[in-house]
Amino acid sequence: MGRTKKIGLAGGFKARYGATVRKRFVEVTTESRRKHRCPQCNRLSIKRQSVGIWSCKKCGFTFTGGAYSPSTKLGVTAKRAAKRLSEE
Repeated sequence: MGRTKKIGLAGGFKARYGATVRKRFVEVTTESRRKHRCPQCNRLSIKRQSVGIWSCKKCGFTFTGGAYSPSTKLGVTAKRAAKRLSEE
């Protein structure tokens, strides 16, 4: 029997929805499922609980963030602006 392609998370879609959509799905899903660094204790133990809610398994710190990643580009920009305003 011949070898097949390693499809990964999008394997359930088979040949449907188009290659670009499947690639984007894999990208978003792997980003949301991987472990992220905790802003409180600085360990790789942040996991997604639900859409926009992230929790650290080690210290129990729970916070809101993006739907698929704990920090968004807009959130980083807002933090920078708030820090700059507080310094003035």
